[in-house]
Amino acid sequence: MGQITLNQVTKSFGEAQVIPPLDLEINEGEFVVFVGPSGCGKSTLLRLIAGLEDTTSGHISIDGKDATELPPAKRGLAMVFQSYALYPHMSVRKNIAFPMRMAGIDEATQKAKIEAAAKALNLTDYLDRKPGQLSGGQRQRVAIGRAIVREPAAFLFDEPLSNLDAALRVGMRLEIMELHEKLATTMIYVTHDQVEAMTMADKIVVLQAGVIEQVGSPLELYHTPRNKFVAGFIGSPKMNLIDGPEAAKHDATTIGIRPEHLTVSKTEGAWKGVVGVAEHLGSDTFIHVHDTGLMDMMTVRITGDIEARHGDTIYLTPLADQIHRFDAQGLRIA
Repeated sequence: MGQITLNQVTKSFGEAQVIPPLDLEINEGEFVVFVGPSGCGKSTLLRLIAGLEDTTSGHISIDGKDATELPPAKRGLAMVFQSYALYPHMSVRKNIAFPMRMAGIDEATQKAKIEAAAKALNLTDYLDRKPGQLSGGQRQRVAIGRAIVREPAAFLFDEPLSNLDAALRVGMRLEIMELHEKLATTMIYVTHDQVEAMTMADKIVVLQAGVIEQVGSPLELYHTPRNKFVAGFIGSPKMNLIDGPEAAKHDATTIGIRPEHLTVSKTEGAWKGVVGVAEHLGSDTFIHVHDTGLMDMMTVRITGDIEARHGDTIYLTPLADQIHRFDAQGLRIA
């Protein structure tokens, strides 16, 4: 259960085509993350799968059956929205039960499913509270619980953590990952946060302007980005991309080097620069280096207690086996 296939799917709004012809295979039990900048089409693609938007052309199949024309309720999918979409006048218990009541499921089955979902989501002590008495993270768990009791073929998450603060986002991220391990159900998750994508996904789908730029595991995208867009998008801080004569030395138009693949010295190195801002994060420090003659600003990630203050002159050397090379079209050179 939960295999989803998109075959030459397109979506247009009037004359504007926001999803050009697109093919994608999502396997049963996978945790797939759609990631990309705002406006890249990731939420539209999720809504096409859910049936909340009609495809302009192409086909969507779920578990081998054509679902292109099926209404959302007939697709066997459960969607969790950014806004929670809970009923404020209902208790947590009744919010979770709502889709089962609408489906005419008997009360004994409802009770058993509610209790199982509440246990899985640490909501047992909150079943008789109203949403207004819960934290943002707890409300999001209620929305997930309402999806769980439907026993869907796949869960669809549309930026579910974007309304939470940083600490809650990390906690909920871990809870969703643990839930995936427990349920072993296909999950499709939309985010603009590539850190979420890297930490959560079995498979990442990187989108730009409705086009799939690359599909692969987090480490595949990190180590072998297909093009400059993926190279610059995946990784935090993002990859340094250098054009011009330095790239030509490597038979490329552009070379890329990740901040963690640069070594720092106070005395010698391949490139000389001046420290602008140093961000000290405890175990890591991000140094933003100016005046290298290579690009406006290079970012370096260092560990430990290396001292680097504003205005210091430092030398940077890339690890030779970690240089990425791209041609004039922005494609990776093997």
